[in-house]
Amino acid sequence: MKTFMRSRKLKLREVYVWELPVRIFHWLNALCIVILCITGYLIAEPPAILTASEANFSFWFGAIRFTHFIVAYIFFFNFVFRIYWAFAGNRYANWRNYVPLKKSQWKEMYNVIMVDIFMIKKKPVETIGHNAVAYVTYIGLFFAFLLQCITGFGLYAKMSNAFIPKLFEWVVPLLGGDLLTRQVHHFLMWFFILVAMVHIYLVFYHDYIERHGITSSMIGGWKFIDEHQAYEQEIDETVEQITKSTHKAP
Repeated sequence: MKTFMRSRKLKLREVYVWELPVRIFHWLNALCIVILCITGYLIAEPPAILTASEANFSFWFGAIRFTHFIVAYIFFFNFVFRIYWAFAGNRYANWRNYVPLKKSQWKEMYNVIMVDIFMIKKKPVETIGHNAVAYVTYIGLFFAFLLQCITGFGLYAKMSNAFIPKLFEWVVPLLGGDLLTRQVHHFLMWFFILVAMVHIYLVFYHDYIERHGITSSMIGGWKFIDEHQAYEQEIDETVEQITKSTHKAP
């Protein structure tokens, strides 16, 4: 019985998509979320061994809280840096991608939903950076990051004299007390866990279907893009650069 080798007749080019600062943000953010979720859960629901009165157990619970606070600072400043990079980075990290102001973005969102969610269409939506649905989803995720930071520092403000937590002393009174503030903070933890599960699934799904190297691109920055699509992108970038230089000219 003869066997035949299967191959895909695609002309692909490597395109540098994710810059080093974006990749550092991504992995540092992922690490922070894992640590914050674990330590946050232990703070909210401490096991019986951590509530014992022995000094050694009390020390370890203090270490958990201290780790949570330190990583929270890293998470916050990493998030602030990503906002800055939305204005300083390349076109794939730019803030304009996250706000669907163009008709083409809405059309792309519709097509992605038809393919990925309802599975009515079979042909994947070809994009170089994130697709339009992913960009809009990240806007919501960034607001969740912001709310998590605000509620977290708001709760921390009562027990800290540091400058940054004191900036958020208004949060707890605004939400009517510690109870609702803690509930919001705790709910967002589970929200991030759910988002992480969906995110990992979609990454592997698109990596298998599209074969563009989505997973490896967040490590090395390069994606494998259809040659025709990459050529069109180069033309757009050239026109964009010419337009910018024309506006800058006296």
